[in-house]
Amino acid sequence: MDSPIFSQLFQTLKIDPSINRSIYLQLADGMLSLIKKGSLGAGQKLPSSRDMAKMISVNRLTIAKAFSELQTQGWLESFVGRGTFVSAHLPMLDPVKLKGLVRSFSQKKAGFEIDEKQFELNPFHVSTAELHLDDGFPDPRLAPLKELYRAYRNQLTRTGLYHKFGSYSHPAGSDIYKEAISFYLNETRALKTTPRNILSVRGTLMGINLVCNALIKAGDVIVSGVPGWQRVEHNFIHAKAKHIGIPVDEHGLVVDELRKVCKRIKVRMVYVTPHHHYPTTVALRIDRRLALLKLANEYGFIIFEDDYDFDFHYKHRPLLPLASADENGMVIYCGSFSKSFSPAFRMGYLAASENVIDHLTNIRILLDRQGDHILDNAMAELIKDGTISRFVRKAHTVYEDRRNYFCDLLKTELKGAVDFIVPEGGMSVWTKFSNSIDLENLAKRAYAKGLYLSNGKIHQYDGYRENAVRLGFASSSKEELAKSVAILKELL
Repeated sequence: MDSPIFSQLFQTLKIDPSINRSIYLQLADGMLSLIKKGSLGAGQKLPSSRDMAKMISVNRLTIAKAFSELQTQGWLESFVGRGTFVSAHLPMLDPVKLKGLVRSFSQKKAGFEIDEKQFELNPFHVSTAELHLDDGFPDPRLAPLKELYRAYRNQLTRTGLYHKFGSYSHPAGSDIYKEAISFYLNETRALKTTPRNILSVRGTLMGINLVCNALIKAGDVIVSGVPGWQRVEHNFIHAKAKHIGIPVDEHGLVVDELRKVCKRIKVRMVYVTPHHHYPTTVALRIDRRLALLKLANEYGFIIFEDDYDFDFHYKHRPLLPLASADENGMVIYCGSFSKSFSPAFRMGYLAASENVIDHLTNIRILLDRQGDHILDNAMAELIKDGTISRFVRKAHTVYEDRRNYFCDLLKTELKGAVDFIVPEGGMSVWTKFSNSIDLENLAKRAYAKGLYLSNGKIHQYDGYRENAVRLGFASSSKEELAKSVAILKELL
């Protein structure tokens, strides 16, 4: 069958020996494309491998392998003595493109609709700048990475490998990790937990996402402070909840405003960062903490307590978490080693009443069968042998020194351009810039000089347009902080 039509058709197949894909697979891809476009119809007989090899100047065995590949996938069928045909079982393929949709082979745009606008306010960005005044990240150079490596290696070499690697374990986390976390929270934060009150998660966002999936229904009301953390607010939107923002002042969440909300509408959950409010870093005053717990008991709403940097408070001993004073099981407490250890290590926990943990565990299986038990067990070992306590004490001293040095730099070098209050704790300074300064432009120019800082957009809301950003000091050395402020001074 030396048809001119087939010759022209198959000569359109493009073969590129330089790419990392076998010739026969490239041929199979090309023939499949012809079938999908309708150029080769269902039941149509193909040239023999010998004839086709002549048409496109390819070895006959290569053609045979391409035919075999497409037969295996069901696109072709072969009959002894009759030849090879496009499968007669294929439906009539319509090559007409979907209306209003531009498609390309690179698959840049899906054929179905998605709502991207609801999350476009907070884009994901990875900085490659040498210097950084970030969101308030820890310094991984201080983290006990050698000790973690040793503990992780120990987990891989000890006995009981089948139970570690040969089967699934409990989705709530390993017993060793839950025991260590329970002890850790009871000792450092005065919680009253047992391992049954602990669920291992891969960080704060997984914790809030899990709670939203398990405990929030469409239309439920969730309240949080404004300005707040938009990543967590996007979880509320994704759960189809109604989000209500209430003010935050120098003493934290304005609980009186929450009381007004509760009187007019049923509140399902309140999200709060009481230790250092995100992003403004202010602490929730003790009277408001007690009032918040009282409201939860009165109106029956969940308190999600995100305690992202409890360990780093410099002025005095930190106020204990809301969860430590919770007598009625209203608080779900969330913590993360990623915030104090290193963002690269996804290790966190939820602490709540046993029935809540059981329910969250069942929902967690739908998303993640279990966490990284090996990493969790290694972290448990570091908690038990005191490594984490020593690390926190060391980092606390270093970060306090960096805070003082950085705030002095801001006062002396950027006087008149910025306004701030020295934070009592945490790893960043909530810094208000003069209204005459275009933060977006400043961030772009600083990045061009090798310094990353936020442009402040993620902290702006309808009705809240503070010209402010978080300037993280913990992840930079004093020398790096001096260079960063020097760049800002030059640009301003």
